[in-house]
Amino acid sequence: MSPEQQKAAIEEFDLRKGIGVAILSGVMSACFAYGLAAGDPIKRLTVQHGTAKLWQGLPVLTVVLVGGFLTNFIWCLILLARNKTGYQFFNSQIRKDGINDEPIIETAVDAPSREVVEHIHSSMSAPSAVVVAEESSAVAVVHAPMLRNYLLCALAGTTWYFQFFFYTMGESQMGRYGFSSWTLHMASIIIFSSLWGIGFKEWKGAGIRAGALLTLALFLLFASTVIVGYGNYLGLAH
Repeated sequence: MSPEQQKAAIEEFDLRKGIGVAILSGVMSACFAYGLAAGDPIKRLTVQHGTAKLWQGLPVLTVVLVGGFLTNFIWCLILLARNKTGYQFFNSQIRKDGINDEPIIETAVDAPSREVVEHIHSSMSAPSAVVVAEESSAVAVVHAPMLRNYLLCALAGTTWYFQFFFYTMGESQMGRYGFSSWTLHMASIIIFSSLWGIGFKEWKGAGIRAGALLTLALFLLFASTVIVGYGNYLGLAH
């Protein structure tokens, strides 16, 4: 992408910072596997108390994930205080300049009314002009869909947790080859999320070179998964 396209895609675009964060995330992701491995005593304890082997990894997740929860929770509190947006958890009305009951003046791009659509061209010719949607005598007020947002957040969190829920179930059935479970898990996440992104045109306009590198990366991941699986197969055969 050209610098202009990059800025249009994401305002804070920074290639070096992005690569650095990606590398750090990869290393820290591997540390998650160390945490799961260190939880083996907890697994044995749960089995001793009658927990089925299939569910033995779930208590370990509670211990491992609490660190990530605390980190994210504290950082979110900092951002809520810094941006003064904590009210959004309890009030659906979007306020402006810190005043909760101030009416929102919509621009020509934001307002949905027919009157505003008809005046788009005139408003664009005068950038300083503000067009108000007057479907009634009152000025339009913007409200966030609170219930839907809470349900979507709950769905996102549940779906995210399910990856580890089912991972621990699968890992419990791999016996002495459980060491390869995290490799297969992470490779599968990257492969299918990348294919999902391709299907939804997220790579549109990225260029031939970027597409070739993505294809190569997916091939290497797929090949590594096949090698790990075949190695486990040879181990079982002997």
